[in-house]
Amino acid sequence: MDLKLINDKGESTATVATSDELFAREYNEALIHQVVVAYQANARSGNRAQKGRSEVAKSTRKPWRQKGTGRARAGMASSPLWRGGGKTFPSSPDENFSHKVNRKMYRAGVASILSQLAREGRLSVVEDFKVDLPKTKLLEKKIKGMGMDDVMIITDTFDENLYLSSRNLHNVLIVEAKHADPVSLVRFSNVIVTRNAVKLIEEILL
Repeated sequence: MDLKLINDKGESTATVATSDELFAREYNEALIHQVVVAYQANARSGNRAQKGRSEVAKSTRKPWRQKGTGRARAGMASSPLWRGGGKTFPSSPDENFSHKVNRKMYRAGVASILSQLAREGRLSVVEDFKVDLPKTKLLEKKIKGMGMDDVMIITDTFDENLYLSSRNLHNVLIVEAKHADPVSLVRFSNVIVTRNAVKLIEEILL
């Protein structure tokens, strides 16, 4: 699979030969869905908590006598049927939301996403991507000059100037190749990968 190599103006100048197994895989929507859902589920902290009827601060005294009032019988105010009562099946802080995805499935899912991005022309390669100073305006100008707006940029190494420049841009994400995740790949309209990052992705996923 040949990916287009673009310059700072977003113009295609050449092509980069890449692995067909990684960038020319068939689109597998079910697998991509499973990988994305699993990634989001595994990111959940599971720290929510609710109180059961034995934990709420309510009296255990019977509100009124069993018979003769004309009202429905009631045992205590902590009943789940009452407002302010305990939950029937309360969530606990140690609840486990994780999904298991085999390594082979995860790699195949990410490869399927990258292949679809390449087919749709949303994946581009650059020789290098840097800014001279940690300035948001410089990065924003560079991205607009390439004709893009909502973009994920994958680099081979951590660049502090790029990281600092992108923090205030909600539509720009700078990540290293080893930290590229399926949710971000699906989320952004365009993906830019440096030439060295392409090699790293191939080493990681193949």
